[in-house]
Amino acid sequence: MNVRQATAADEPWIADLLRGRWGATGIVLRGELIDAAGLPALIAENGGRRCGLATFQYQPDAVEIVSLDALEQFHGVGTALLAAAADLARARRTPLLRLATTNDNLDALRFYQRRGFVITAVRLNALEAGRQLKPSIPALGSYGIPIRDEIELVCRL
Repeated sequence: MNVRQATAADEPWIADLLRGRWGATGIVLRGELIDAAGLPALIAENGGRRCGLATFQYQPDAVEIVSLDALEQFHGVGTALLAAAADLARARRTPLLRLATTNDNLDALRFYQRRGFVITAVRLNALEAGRQLKPSIPALGSYGIPIRDEIELVCRL
């Protein structure tokens, strides 16, 4: 598996993937609607075929992952994307990787915590405000759990 930085040639694929997986290229994070298609991105490839995407933004103290999508689960795609994001953070001498997910996303919470992330904040009922910015956010998520809260996780590098 290879992870590389996205190029202009990847932009249509990135936008299509985000629309297909997130319902739009806009992602709500901390009460802000972010156009993930316009962010720097990492692409995982396996055998020359794109199999994962991580969009991110640089913060003063962290590389913040805005979206992470592994098109092949349980094949190391997400882990490879996180490792590449950590390498970017180290190269910038920033001590953290940061991301957020929702309370219903139990698979993501397990995945991130197994890779050294810890929960640092829970923004209760954040998705009520998020739906004002992106009405397509569903009320029910994984396992039939109501989507209400935003959970922030951080990994110290």
